Amino acid sequence: MSEQLKGFIHTITEQQLNVFSIRILQKGHLLAHWDRDKDQRRVQHSISKSFTCMAVGLALEEGLIHLDATLGDYFSYDHDHVPATQRNPPSPQELKLSDLLRMSSGHDSPPLWADERASLTEKDWAKYYMSLPMDRVPGEQFTYSSGDTFMISAMLQAATGQNVKDYLTPRLFDPLGIHDVEWETSPLGVTLGCAGLWISNEELSRFGQLLLQEGFWEGRQLVPADWIRQATSQQIETTGDGDWGKGYGYQFWMCSHDAYRADGAYGQLCIVIPSKEAVICINSEEENMQGILNAVWNEVLPLYTQR
Repeated sequence: MSEQLKGFIHTITEQQLNVFSIRILQKGHLLAHWDRDKDQRRVQHSISKSFTCMAVGLALEEGLIHLDATLGDYFSYDHDHVPATQRNPPSPQELKLSDLLRMSSGHDSPPLWADERASLTEKDWAKYYMSLPMDRVPGEQFTYSSGDTFMISAMLQAATGQNVKDYLTPRLFDPLGIHDVEWETSPLGVTLGCAGLWISNEELSRFGQLLLQEGFWEGRQLVPADWIRQATSQQIETTGDGDWGKGYGYQFWMCSHDAYRADGAYGQLCIVIPSKEAVICINSEEENMQGILNAVWNEVLPLYTQR
């Protein structure tokens, strides 16, 4: 089924973009797919964040948490650990779930990046996050932060009594037919939330179709439609280049052509284009993610306009 994708394959080959797999759907039907070798489960990096967002929507619906919930509702602030010169308000206790969802926590240097997580001697990552001073008032400025999403996961675990993976398994993964999910955890067993989810590109395309259908799947409303509309609408402005400057929702990026996407480092992409009833999913190991997106806009998007 790769004949329709000749232009895309030619572009990524010519530009040496290390793409492994692409699947394109319209109205729930597979239009075309291409796998360099075979589609297999790979770590999805920050696409994991968008799955964590679904857990938030479900917990909201179940009344287990609310958007104005603060970190202080669940975790203590290690005031004594912070130098006296940096104890001015605000403190991490004041951070709302809504601030974390839209990456506006108020840190100039976001905590808990992958390298920092690997070297951190503190096993309680939530405690570590709560010990760090903030640089500005939260809720006003976007700064991409995997640490924010980890704290969302930690909040959810405290609110629901389950880690995010276990909470989502009967509510999302099993209904989508995504079984035996692997999702990395912190040393204390908190689902990373921000990264570490292992699924295949075909499984990712099911998630994309669920998003396109606003949470409806095989006769069931798995995730509230209002939540998906809210999460995939712009909640804060961004200042990046290209498709990173189109705004951010709740753990989703806005992008060109009135589309939105979940994305992960090195080219994991789940692009939803509601106006075309389209889903495009890609797995890669490639730093030039904008190059992949450009290939999608130039070579894949026209396949939908011709139908």
